[in-house]
Amino acid sequence: MAAPGGTLNCEDFSMFQEVLKAMRTIDDRIVHALNTTVPTVSFSGKVDATQTCKQLYESMMEAHLSRDKAIKSCIAQTSVVVGQLREERAKDNENLALIKELRKEQTKLKLMQSELNVEEVVNDRSLKVFSERCRIHYTPPKVK
Repeated sequence: MAAPGGTLNCEDFSMFQEVLKAMRTIDDRIVHALNTTVPTVSFSGKVDATQTCKQLYESMMEAHLSRDKAIKSCIAQTSVVVGQLREERAKDNENLALIKELRKEQTKLKLMQSELNVEEVVNDRSLKVFSERCRIHYTPPKVK
């Protein structure tokens, strides 16, 4: 689900967003996945709901973790670039191309940081839906 090579493209923000969107498909489809895999009470004898919920939970947590890691990695990379550009600007604060590049990178950094907030909302929504449907079948381990 990640970009080729398993990492997010931190250079191009629109590509960064596209990859994140693809990585969020598990969360976008959580309701569908729960509806098609977790049986209602009348069909509960035909499927192992506990195992199904456990597998869904684990793949959801894996997706959340990999997205969090990818976003934070891009934030770290972009922060380094912003730091370097700030140092260069301190030496040459008349260079308009440099100032423009710094602004561009700072904006990209802010947008990436806001993706962490989006991530929090997406994750909360998925966990809420998951717990509504799976709470009688499977209780996830407590987060330390």
